[in-house]
Amino acid sequence: MKCDLCNRPAVTFIRYNGNHLCAGHLMRYVEKRVKCEIKKQTDLSKGGTIGVAVSGGKDSMVALSIINKAIGQRRDVDIHCITVDEGIEGYRPPSVDIVREFCRNNDIEFHLRSFRDVVGLTMDDVAPLSGENSPCTYCGVFRRKCMNSVAEEIGARYLATGHNLDDMAQSIMMNFARGDIERMARLGPHKRIQPGLVPRIMPLRTVPEKESLLYAMVSGLPFWDGVCPYWSEALRNQYRDIVDDLEDRSPGSRYSILSSYDQLYPMLSKNYGPAELNRCECGEPTHGRRCKSCELSAYMHDLIDRKKE
Repeated sequence: MKCDLCNRPAVTFIRYNGNHLCAGHLMRYVEKRVKCEIKKQTDLSKGGTIGVAVSGGKDSMVALSIINKAIGQRRDVDIHCITVDEGIEGYRPPSVDIVREFCRNNDIEFHLRSFRDVVGLTMDDVAPLSGENSPCTYCGVFRRKCMNSVAEEIGARYLATGHNLDDMAQSIMMNFARGDIERMARLGPHKRIQPGLVPRIMPLRTVPEKESLLYAMVSGLPFWDGVCPYWSEALRNQYRDIVDDLEDRSPGSRYSILSSYDQLYPMLSKNYGPAELNRCECGEPTHGRRCKSCELSAYMHDLIDRKKE
C-alpha cells in the first residue's frame, strides 16, 4: 500500500481515520499531537525545568525524544531524565544502560534513583511476599515516590511520563468500573499545583500504543522491549483486554473514552477539590500522617524480619 499523502510505501494503516501513512508522515503525525499536548499541558512562557520519567521502554523513550526535539534547544528550558531502578534482576539493568547512553549522546542530564536507596527494598525482595496485593501495588507506590523526590530536588516545574492513549483509556475504565470517582478526578495531566507534588504531564496521552511503537522503530530510537516478570499479576491487564476488544470492534473507541473523560473533567474537578496534604516524616506529601510508601515499606520490612526468625 502507498501513503495517502505522498505515494511512498505505507508502514501503517490508521483504522480510526482511514489513512495509510509512510514512515515520514507517521513521525510527523505523532510529533504534531505530542507537541500540541505539551503546549496545552504546560506554561513555559518563562522557561523552567522539565523532568521526564524514562524507563527505557518505547513510550517513555518516545516522550523523552520528542520533548527534547520540541523544546530541548530553548535556553530557558532544561530537560532532565529521571530513571527508577526497581531492582528486578535481568529486566531493569539493560534498560538503564539504554537510557543512560541516549542521554549521554543527546546532552540530557540523567538521574537514577533506586528502590533500594529510597525504601531499602527491591522488587525481587517484595514480589514473593506481596500476598493478596499485586507486586504492581508496591511498585507503583515506590516508583511514584522516587520520581517525585527527584523532580523536587531538581526544581522541576513538570514531570512528564510516557502514558499513551491505551494507558489513559484503561485507567479511566478501571476507575469508572470501581466507582472510584475521586481517583478519576486526580488523573493526570495535573492542572492544580499541590505543595510537595510536581505536576504530571502526559504528552503521549492521545497517541495509541501501536503508533508509539512504530514511531520508535521507524525513527531508529533505541528502546528496551523486555517484559517485567511480574506484569501478569496486574489488575490493569483485564481492562487492557476490554479496551482492546472495544477498539477492535469499533475503531476510535479509545479516543471516545478519553474525550468523554476530558468533557467530564471540569465537573469532577469542581466536585473533588484539592486535598489537604501533610508531610510524612520522610518528606513526601500525604493525606494522613504517614505516606503510603512508608506504610508499605514498613510492612514489608516487618514481614521480611519475621520470615528470618
